[in-house]
This record gives sequence, C-alpha cells and structure tokens, in this order.
Amino acid sequence: MTDSRSAEPTTPHERARSSRWLLVVVLSVQAMVALDTSVVNVALPHIRSALHFSPGDLTWVINAYSLTFGGLIMLGGRIGDQIGRRRALLAGLVVFGVASLAGGLAQNPAELIAARAAQGVGAAVLAPIAFTLISVHVPAGPARARALGLWGAAAAVGGAVGVLAGGVLTQWADWRIVLFLNVPMVAFVLVAALRGIPADRANGHPPRLDAPGALLVTAGTSVLVLAVVRTDTHPWGSATTLITLALALALLASFALVETRAPAPLLRPRLLTHRSVVVANVFVLLLFSGQFTAFYFVSLYLQQVLGYSAATTGLAFLPFCAGMPFGSTLASRLVAWVEGRLLLAGGGALAAVGLGWFAATLGVHGSFVVSILGPSTVASIGIGLCVVPMGTAATVGVAPAEAGMAAGLITSSRQIGGSIGLAALATVAITVAGHHHGDARASAAAGYATAVGVGGLLLALAAVLAFLLLPARPSASPVRAPDRPAPGGGEPFHRSTGLNPSPSGNSRTVTDTSDSGTVTTFISR
Repeated sequence: MTDSRSAEPTTPHERARSSRWLLVVVLSVQAMVALDTSVVNVALPHIRSALHFSPGDLTWVINAYSLTFGGLIMLGGRIGDQIGRRRALLAGLVVFGVASLAGGLAQNPAELIAARAAQGVGAAVLAPIAFTLISVHVPAGPARARALGLWGAAAAVGGAVGVLAGGVLTQWADWRIVLFLNVPMVAFVLVAALRGIPADRANGHPPRLDAPGALLVTAGTSVLVLAVVRTDTHPWGSATTLITLALALALLASFALVETRAPAPLLRPRLLTHRSVVVANVFVLLLFSGQFTAFYFVSLYLQQVLGYSAATTGLAFLPFCAGMPFGSTLASRLVAWVEGRLLLAGGGALAAVGLGWFAATLGVHGSFVVSILGPSTVASIGIGLCVVPMGTAATVGVAPAEAGMAAGLITSSRQIGGSIGLAALATVAITVAGHHHGDARASAAAGYATAVGVGGLLLALAAVLAFLLLPARPSASPVRAPDRPAPGGGEPFHRSTGLNPSPSGNSRTVTDTSDSGTVTTFISR
C-alpha cells in the first residue's frame, strides 16, 4: 500500500509546469480509453472479412474489451491506491500499449479477442486513476472545476474521434491502424506522466486487494456472454448452453460468497439493500444494452446494407456523438427543478423512441436523414439526459464509506450490461436474418432492425422502472462525507463529491474515492 500523498513540486513555477503535464496526462488517458470503446465499431466489417469471424463471434471484438474493463475497474482503482498512482498508471499504459500492438498484429479471431481483453485490463487501471489524479493534485475551487470540465469533455471528444478515426483509417489505410494508433499515444502519455506525475511514497502496509472477487465477476459475466452468444448454434435447451449457463451462475455465486468474507470487498452486499442503488444499476444495464446495440448494428447496417464506406460511416455517427453531451448539459440545467426519476424516465423514453425509429426505418431503401440522422439525434439526446440523474440515483442514501463502491458498481454495470445486451441481441439478429425470405441485404437489414427494436423495448422498460421504483425526490447529490483538507492545501473538499458545493446550484455529481480505490464521475457543466 502507498500513502496517497505525493512528492509535490515546491516552487510556483514547478507547480504550474507539473499541473500542465498532469492535465495533459489525465485528458489523454480519458480520451484514449473512450476512443477505444468506439473506434473498432466502424471497422467491424473489415475485421470480420480479414480474420474470418463468424457473425456471432464478431461481438467479442467489443465485448472482450467491455467485460474486462467493467469487471476489473473497481480493482484497478484500488491497485492505484495500494502500489502508488504513478506506478499503476505507468503499468496500465504499458499493458494498454502492448495489447494494442498485439491487436494490430492479430492473425486470427482468438488473438484479436485476447488483445482486446488485455486492452480492457489496461483501461480498468487507467480510467479510475486518471480522475483520482485530479482530485488529489488539483486544488479545490475554480482550477479543479475547470479540470473536471475538461476531463468530462475529453470522454465525449474521444468517443467522437473514435468513430471518425476508425472510419477514415479503415478506409484509407487498414483496420489494423485503428489499433496501432494507440501505440504512439501511449508513448506520448508515458513521457508526459514521467514528467508531470509526482511519485507516491510507500508506507509499508501490505496491500488489501480483492483480486479473487474481481476475477470471479469478470469470469462469470464472460461465461454468461459466451453462453448467450452461442445460442445461434447451440439452442437454449441444449446441453452445451445449459452447462455454460450453470458454470456462469456458479462463478457469479462464488463472487457473491467471496464478497461476504473478503476483508476489503469490491462490493459489500449491504450496498444492495438500497432500493435506489439497485434500480439505478438495473436502469444502467438496460440503457447501455440499448446503446451498445445501436452502435454495433447501425455500423453494420450502414456498410453492409446501404453500402457506405468506412469513412462515411464514421461521419454518419457524429450526430449520435454530439447528441449525448447536449443531453447531458441540458440535464444539468434541469436537475435543480426536475426530479431525477422524471429525468431518467423521460430520457429513457426518448432514447427508446429513437431506437424504435431506427427499427422502423433500417431497410434496404433507408436514407441518411430518415434512418440515421433523425433517430440518432433523438436517441443520443435521450441517453445524455440520463447521465447526470443516474449518477445521483446510484449513490443517494449511501454511506460515505461506500459512495465510491456504489459509483464503481454503476460503471461496471454500464460495461457489463452493454456486453450482455449486445450478446443477446446479436443472437436475435442472426436468428431473424436466418429465417428471413429475401436476399442477403434484406435479411441482414431485418435482423439488425429487429435487434435494435428489442433494444428500444429494453430502454422503455428502463424508463418505466425508473418512474415507478425510484424515490419521488432523491437528494441532489450523494451523501456527504466529512470534509477533509484538499491535498496540497486550499479549501477542503468533500469525499463524496470531490468538489466544493456549487453556489449557483448547477449540478455536478462527482465521486472521488481515493481511499476505496474506485472512481466514477457524472459531470455536467
């Protein structure tokens, strides 16, 4: 374990220079992690053709990254607390960079899937540490507010650049460049981290890491996704599927048992006694099942049905990427006057309408304006409206010591829910396409439209659950912990938010858990 304090620069000039480099590191890491969530979507048809993926196995290019990212992120943050954030950040960068290189060199599906899983491991370390560096090293007040605003914007920019760069590079170079792109980025961030991140000081205490819990939940969800993906060739009632499902349940049950006995569990069972926490996580599971599904199948539809090039497909996704930050910003203005459950229900319903619009228009004669621009705008604004209130709902009423755990849980729910939803709806698409009486394009379009339509139903269910089951008027922010001094002096900041209360009333829900090792944020500007 390491002391959370770091060797700080002493002179004003040194502090300013270090802060600039630290911000470069944090924003680069955030953009890079977000980019890799979206960058391969547009390249999927080319990857499938080059490496001979089956339609069902192609989802693993997305899911391998999401499952390890979501399953290990709580452990990743805690590793940073235990061995030192600078050391953990450097290790995460090396893992991420080597995995990206391996993915670009992959010669078969197994090699690419393994590389994507390793990328997720690196991202699970990088993502929580990047935010914690802001809360620890940037003084409370306007400087931290600006840093957090930039941090949130970096994710949106990374996602948008990901789909655009993925399309352009795939069309004009090769899909492998999409993965190789991370290597020089990692090299740059490594140099910046060595210059701008102060070294942590070890205090000699042994680490308390719940590695068994993290491995069990990651393995359990991965096996569950495997069982669902393979139902196109092994029906639900087959021995293969039943045995695989039984193994997944056994692994997840073992995780639950381990968490009741671990000295420093990733997830304390009593956290799930909070109705708001449970409902918020179910909402996130359903919401991102729909989002992952839309990204995946719309990308395939544009290229395999409408015949768009990879670069044009990347451009076609920009309205979707722009709508989410717009919706999030709008929610931040409304949250002071509108109940969180109403924002979640309204945002979920709007996103459901968008996916329903996709499903109704994804045909062989679809057009960009009707089939892509309209539904993309509606769905993405709806999803954006949910970002701020779902962060609040996931942590309201939670004890200060468990606020970070609750925040980490919802981050995991996002990645794992998206993976499970995509796996299930991929089998729906394959089944519908296989039974459709038409040419290849019409069959593919029918499968994609049906899968996206089911995703819309999941979003509608999420909206109903939020409206009926969440408290009528939850607190506007997580339970506040006692104040503690800001690192390096300055105003105190609060453990549950990492920010001073906003005098303007604008919502900014941020969870800082530098003690518990888990970080997630829901930032509105």
